[in-house]
Amino acid sequence: MTCLTLGRAGHLLPSILLVSAALAAPVQDAAPPAAPPARVVEGAVDVYQFSPEESFDEVDPERTSLRAVLEALGEDAIAWHQHVVTLSNPYFEGREPGSAGIERAADYLEYWMTRIGLDPAFSGGYRQTFEMPSRAREVLFSALAVGGEALEEGRDFVLLANSGGGEVSGSVAFVGYGIEDGPDGHDDLAGAGDLAGRVVVVLRYEPLDEEGRSRWSERRFSEHSSLSDKFSAIAKAGAAAILLVNPPGVAEGAKDLELPRRGGLGPQLSIPAFIVSPAVAARLLASLDPSPETRGDLLEWRRLADQGMPFGVLAGTPASVRAVVEVRDGVPTSNLGGVLPGTGALADEWVVLGAHYDHIGMKQEDGVIEVNPGADDNASGTAAMLVLAARLRALAEEGSLPEPRRSVLFLAFTAEESGLNGSRYFVQNPTVPADRINAMINLDMIGRLRSDEILVGGVRTAEGFLDRLRPRFEESGLLVRADPSGRGPSDHSMFHGAGIPVLFFFTGVHESYHRPGDRGHTVNPAGATKVMGLVEAVLMDLLSGERLRFSSGDAAATPDRGYAGVRLGVQPGLSDGEGVKVEAVSEGTSAADAGIVAGDVILSWDGTLLMGAGDLMSKLRSHEPGDVVTLVVVRDGKEQEVKVTLKASGGARRGN
Repeated sequence: MTCLTLGRAGHLLPSILLVSAALAAPVQDAAPPAAPPARVVEGAVDVYQFSPEESFDEVDPERTSLRAVLEALGEDAIAWHQHVVTLSNPYFEGREPGSAGIERAADYLEYWMTRIGLDPAFSGGYRQTFEMPSRAREVLFSALAVGGEALEEGRDFVLLANSGGGEVSGSVAFVGYGIEDGPDGHDDLAGAGDLAGRVVVVLRYEPLDEEGRSRWSERRFSEHSSLSDKFSAIAKAGAAAILLVNPPGVAEGAKDLELPRRGGLGPQLSIPAFIVSPAVAARLLASLDPSPETRGDLLEWRRLADQGMPFGVLAGTPASVRAVVEVRDGVPTSNLGGVLPGTGALADEWVVLGAHYDHIGMKQEDGVIEVNPGADDNASGTAAMLVLAARLRALAEEGSLPEPRRSVLFLAFTAEESGLNGSRYFVQNPTVPADRINAMINLDMIGRLRSDEILVGGVRTAEGFLDRLRPRFEESGLLVRADPSGRGPSDHSMFHGAGIPVLFFFTGVHESYHRPGDRGHTVNPAGATKVMGLVEAVLMDLLSGERLRFSSGDAAATPDRGYAGVRLGVQPGLSDGEGVKVEAVSEGTSAADAGIVAGDVILSWDGTLLMGAGDLMSKLRSHEPGDVVTLVVVRDGKEQEVKVTLKASGGARRGN
């Protein structure tokens, strides 16, 4: 069995040389053939279009031994391939944060970090656990009672999607439509009295005429009907809970318990909020002024609200309402990290080697639920991180690493696919000060090397960085596309934003990206050994020697997720509910031209609701440059339509 051996400077030799040497005539003192000179091509690379051509030889499946191939490649290739096949097994459910599968993957990584002998990176062990926002908040329990009598969920009430949690009790108050800045001085809250600790009943929409149409708008309803504004004002007034009701007799609005769309509700509330049936609302309002019989008629209450009734004159004994809501707003998930300690005067300086281990999970397409295994994206980078951790640990025990040397932090990031949440959390809650990190190396999709061509981004994120890296690139035998930018669609961009030099290793997109076909048998172990050899050579160089000095690299646009022929130009994050939150907008892009700004939530695309960055990416893939699409954007709790003309995903610019 031919194993990978140490070459000059202690890094992995390219596997093709080892296979060639193993098949050569057994001349005892013959030197292995020299690696062919690599080409280093500097310049901006469009990662969304980087996809080298296949260059593999056809094999006879009946006469080819997979065992012989892997053994010829060496133990590191075998270990890497085993990790990839394991992590991309359906047992791990596509490794989506919040799933049982990603917890199994975290267990797997913790096992190997322990077995390799890495020190725990965090105070509580190998895991840095945090809660990321959930696309679909989990309601654990909700209940509503009036005067001690429990109401029936689904018949009498439904919890609103932006409800806060808690257990509250209070007497009821009525605020009409809950509008405090309407036309002609209309202010429902001014006459509603003290709302502190009260359970507030509020009508949906805005004052109506006798036909049930808006008094203030010719097109359904005006901006004054915003639920976000109503809820914000009521909560600010100290209300304990909110009970929304659809007004009777409305001509173009919802009836009974028809729910508002999540995007129109506004931000997450800190108090319980429900929609109640008209019958429940009428019962509650009757308690406020029981003398006139008509006051038990919700339509009559609506007509009073239409006229701007001064609700402060209500004199009854308000009904007591009790609300209980238990929700889980976040998804617990974990980064995993292990440390190989440095030595001497450099021990307090660091090099970070990272890869995200999450993927997009199980998705439904054409009525069929399929696992997206994520072999290349990014079991390949995670596997390489583990192999290199084991390599460096073994070299440290042999005394073959430089002295003194920097410490190495091996980091497996969660929640990269949903908006770089894991790396963002680490950068915002670091266990290693940014000014002590010499460089961050990111391995994302390094499992499909084709034509010996690789993209390495970030080569200008430190002064003189490319000159320092060039010998390692040339020794690798690979064609290296050296992109100056430290920005890009992966976790390294978070470190670059913190002023840390970065490198991004990437073997290109392919037909299986974010597809069920990204399975373990599609990766290239021979190519992975070459990539790992190059990464190890670079890592060895960064362990010692002169400290890097950060440089921005270029003025590239803000990073985004995905690969498509057109781009929107936003950095997507995770919204509190439906839609895609915009964390940043790149200059000169379709989004910027259309007036989309950071903080917006893109709710829908040509009428189709978006549930996350993956949906956004799917929409982009279905369009060509010049297409005009209609987006519904939520800004400050209000929906607005935006027409966007899509531009091509240019070479130097990145973004969804």
